[in-house]
Amino acid sequence: MSRRDDTVSLRQMLDHAREAVALCRGKRYADLLTDRNMALALARLLHILGEAATRVSLPTHARYSDIPWADMIAIRDRLVHAYDKIDLEVLWDVVQNDLPPLIAALQRILGDPDT
Repeated sequence: MSRRDDTVSLRQMLDHAREAVALCRGKRYADLLTDRNMALALARLLHILGEAATRVSLPTHARYSDIPWADMIAIRDRLVHAYDKIDLEVLWDVVQNDLPPLIAALQRILGDPDT
């Protein structure tokens, strides 16, 4: 079985992080609380981001130790296995505070100038 190219997973992480940020642009936390479709979409985007992080090889994790690999994977695990206990405030905080620097780091890694 061949190992997937880390670049594919890194690109997926970047794309889904960007989409999560775009989904929340111009919105408030109160919007997330009242819009079930937004909450479901945001949870799914962060789930996929975390899943992609699990597919990145350990040597790449070590090479880019400034990326919060364990945190992303933990959010993915929580979204999948404790779906009935999702804290929307935590998801909102992740999008507002954690994803913008992650996006910048992934852009540097991938040589992607798109902002």
